[in-house]
Amino acid sequence: RECLEACPENALSAGPDGIDTDETRCKQCGSCVNICPAGARELIGKTETVDSLMEIIRKDVPFFDTSGGGVTFSGGEPLMQAEFLLEILAACGKEDIHRTLDTTGYTDPDTLKRVARHTDLFLFDLKFMDPEKHRLYTGVSNEQILINLETLARLDKGIIVRIPLIPGINDDEATINSMAVFLAHLPQIKTVHILPYHDFQKSKYDKFSINYKARDVEPPSPERVAAIQNRLAGTGLSVEVGG
Repeated sequence: RECLEACPENALSAGPDGIDTDETRCKQCGSCVNICPAGARELIGKTETVDSLMEIIRKDVPFFDTSGGGVTFSGGEPLMQAEFLLEILAACGKEDIHRTLDTTGYTDPDTLKRVARHTDLFLFDLKFMDPEKHRLYTGVSNEQILINLETLARLDKGIIVRIPLIPGINDDEATINSMAVFLAHLPQIKTVHILPYHDFQKSKYDKFSINYKARDVEPPSPERVAAIQNRLAGTGLSVEVGG
């Protein structure tokens, strides 16, 4: 129990199931992690430099060589750290490591074009076509996002469009039809992945006492997913479920 004494915020206490953390007090300083002799406490997340991150990436190069894969930068939204992202993408490019960017596409057009020069494949989210619905559920309009997707298509970049499918939110006929029409006008885009909503995360929200707003949302039925897959495939797209 040395961690209890080491915590400068008095955020730790001994409970019947181990050490409890008062999240309102904890400043994530890491004092309890450093002193724990059993390594029972861990601080997730740390600052990396381009050099230190490349050392980690290089360890997997033998696997990339075998599989034909590479590095995927995800998040969160990696474009929120655009300058660092550009540096690490360029570093990977110098060593012929394939680079994939998993993104919402929410950034300014100049940043997108700079990043595109150093990216081999984009995994690009498409949630809505209606800007007001997009703002309602994400907090921002999708006008620039859609323009950015069109820009990437014109640049002839590798793109897989990914549709997170959430019942009662964006699985209605009007939304799916508008997506189909939009994608049909971008012939450079050939592949779509449908990502059906699942509720695996409920227990994580419960563990951290966070209100889970989608608690009453059920995963889409296989029949509904198949119908949407067929609708999108009718435009000539290759449509996969999952991915």
